[in-house]
Amino acid sequence: MTVGEMLAATVPMARTLNLEFLETTAERAVLRMPDQPDFHNHVGGPHAGAMFTLAESASGAIVIAAFGDQLNRAVPLAVKAEIGYKKLAMGVVTATATLGRPIADVVAELDAGERPEFPVNVAIERADGAVTGEMTVVWTLRPNA
Repeated sequence: MTVGEMLAATVPMARTLNLEFLETTAERAVLRMPDQPDFHNHVGGPHAGAMFTLAESASGAIVIAAFGDQLNRAVPLAVKAEIGYKKLAMGVVTATATLGRPIADVVAELDAGERPEFPVNVAIERADGAVTGEMTVVWTLRPNA
């Protein structure tokens, strides 16, 4: 099962928004949200909540890709998120997520019995390449009790 298939199966909101998992590696995750009138805002573009979900889902995809081998001993949880809407988004939008800390550093903290936190940075773009939003999600790996 791919990361995208796993998230689509376990996170109903990803299915609701028809998110497409284009790339899910430990280096980056790229998700696309099709243009869907049911999820438009008052100016005809994707609703801010839909873009938040797209970006947060991209962050979750890279976390699973990067730390999937740790799931037997820790649960990934989003701690906080901040998003900035930069330009009007219209049509299809794509979110690209990258890790803000080296995987080895995060795993070393987990090995030391700590609860590591790490940022995931996400850029949201229109089809013309313009960045319409930027999000940072801070994640943690909560050790299993």
